[in-house]
This record gives sequence, structure tokens and C-alpha cells, in this order.
Amino acid sequence: MPVKVTNSPDSSKPSEFVRVEAAALTELALRMDGSMSKPFTEATALLLGVADGRGRIIVTGIGKSGIIARKIAATLRSTGTQAHFLHAAEAIHGDLGMLAAGDVVVALSYSGETEELLRLLPTLQRLKVQLVVISGCSTSTLARASRIFLDAGVSNEACPLNLAPTASTTVMLALGDALALEVSRRRGWKAEDFADLHPGGRLGKRLARVSELLHSGDALPQVEIGTPMTQVIYEMSRKKLGMTTVLEHGRLAGMISDGDLRRLLERDGSHALEHTAGEIMNSTPVTISGTALASSALALMEDRKITSLVVVGTNGKVEGVVHLHDLWTLQLS
Repeated sequence: MPVKVTNSPDSSKPSEFVRVEAAALTELALRMDGSMSKPFTEATALLLGVADGRGRIIVTGIGKSGIIARKIAATLRSTGTQAHFLHAAEAIHGDLGMLAAGDVVVALSYSGETEELLRLLPTLQRLKVQLVVISGCSTSTLARASRIFLDAGVSNEACPLNLAPTASTTVMLALGDALALEVSRRRGWKAEDFADLHPGGRLGKRLARVSELLHSGDALPQVEIGTPMTQVIYEMSRKKLGMTTVLEHGRLAGMISDGDLRRLLERDGSHALEHTAGEIMNSTPVTISGTALASSALALMEDRKITSLVVVGTNGKVEGVVHLHDLWTLQLS
């Protein structure tokens, strides 16, 4: 049913604008738990089918709704679901060529009577493209032409004149985000998957993988299990990580840290240098996979109160070492 729109209450407080939009979101949440539960579930299933390779998701709109449509398409992409934005005005001047049978179009129009969108309907019907409409009017032309109608109606706009799209676009945005996130959740999308699509900026740093930060190759401190202590100390000093890995037949046998050396000197004094690496190493060092997130490595180091983690591959071979200082520079917290 269309939502009856009345004038927004007058208020001298700017915070009232936010309260109006918050109330609209509360109404949306109630609908999603009630009358809109079934169509929302159907829309999610439809988008999931497309995400599994049976077509593409095209999000379209114009004006303020077009801006929201562009953002919804971006949210879908950033959470692992291929989606494309189609400008409704450009569509009727050639961009309709991007549509093909099997696609799903998500169209945004509060009135459901936007001329540019209505002009797309014959092509959508000819190509048998399935239409999901996000609108504030269930009896509109777009709503009647859709396979699935999602109600984005609001009682009031936040605009004091009840004219500028404000609460209605907020509701459209939240509804689109909910669709994208539900599709992502049902696909089993994980933080590791998210990291692959967000390598830049502060977010990229938070989602960096251990393999991107480790000291490897010539920078990796490593000695064999029978290495004399004089050479162990030289390797630790040369690589400047305050530790060294201890290898046996190319695989990790243990680790020696600065703390291990201090304890050895306290215990054996002048006889400390008579030992080999294998005799003083920690044979059960804390390790981590190179595919783990840097934030996980930081949490592990802080929990175990250590400054280095040995990065080990599935074959048991040492891939490198990640140091606490490297993680601090990322400003992960």
C-alpha cells in the first residue's frame, strides 16, 4: 500500500531532521520483519542466483535515487557480488545494450513513475530480464511491472517542506545495503575475501595479510640446528630482528630469541658459547600462516607477549618472520 505523506513537524532543532530519518529506518526494519519479509527473502535468492553465474545484477535509477543506486552497486561489488550501475537516462541512448537475458535489474524510484525508468520496461520484458523495484508506492507502474516489489515508503521526508528526498533516500540506501549484506552473508563471505578487494588505504592496512609483511629471503634470520652459538649470535645481530629461526633439513625445528640468549648467559655464564642452536632453542615457537590477517598476527603477539611470529607454510617450511614493529606501523588498532 502507498504510504500517506504528511508534512514533517516543524522544529527549531537540526537534530529533528536526523530523528525523522531514524524513525523512517525503524519503520523499514519493522516491515522487513513483517510484511516485507517474504519479498526481501525472494529478492535475496534472486540476487544469489545471479551471483552464482547465471546473469548479472544491474542497479538503475536517476536523480537522487540514481546516486543511491550507484552506491548500492558499489556495496554489492565490495562484498563480493558482481553488480553494475546503469544510468536510466543513458540507458535509453544506447546503454541498454549492456542488458542480456538472465540479468536482474534493481530499479530505484520513490514514486515508481519515473519516466526514464518506465521507458526501459519494454526492453526488460523483451529480454525477459527480471525486475526488482525499490519504491514507495506499491500500486505504481514500476511496482506492477516488477517481479518483486520492496517497499521503501516513509511517513515523512526530513525536509521541512516535505519535498527534498531525504528520509526516502536514506531508507532506499539502507534497504540496498541490507540486500547486499544478506547476499554476502549467505554466500559465506569472510574477512579474508573482503581483504582481497580492499588493498588500499587504512582499510587495506587493517586487512593486510601476513604474507605481505614478512621478512623473507636474505632478510630471514635462519641457522641450522647444529650451528655454534657464536654464529647464532652473529646471524641474530646481522638480521636485526632479535631472533632467529632454527632449521633442520629445511623445516622449522625451533626459534631462538634475545630472551633465550639472556637466560642462557644467566645460567651458563662463560660456558654459554659452548652450546649449539639445537641445545638452547625453543622447540615449540608460536607460528602463523601467511594467509592470516595482519590484525590476527597482532592479536596473537599481544596475547602471547612476544615480538615475532614464524610464518610457516602448509609443507612445514619457513616462509619468513613477521615482527611486531611491522604491525605497529600499520596502525591496526
